[in-house]
Amino acid sequence: MSTTTTLRIDGEDGSSDEIAVPASLLDLLADGEETPAETIGDLAVLSCAQQIHAISHHSQGEPDEEIQTIEEETMVAFEERFGATFAEMTGHDH
Repeated sequence: MSTTTTLRIDGEDGSSDEIAVPASLLDLLADGEETPAETIGDLAVLSCAQQIHAISHHSQGEPDEEIQTIEEETMVAFEERFGATFAEMTGHDH
């Protein structure tokens, strides 16, 4: 059986969650000497960017102004974290 790493996510509102992830997966996905928390943080930002991209560009109809703003803010956070745009990192651009 594989060893797991448990990470805790704390929200500003006092809420929290814990996730257990195979340690070997974190090792595989880590960028260099990245910590498990940093790796999970990267995955969370990437997942959020993928989700808002899908909502904005792959749903029926045009996204409303609120969705467009959320996407813009998410993509700024993405670029700040990774130093590259979502399109550059994924090869997926609209």
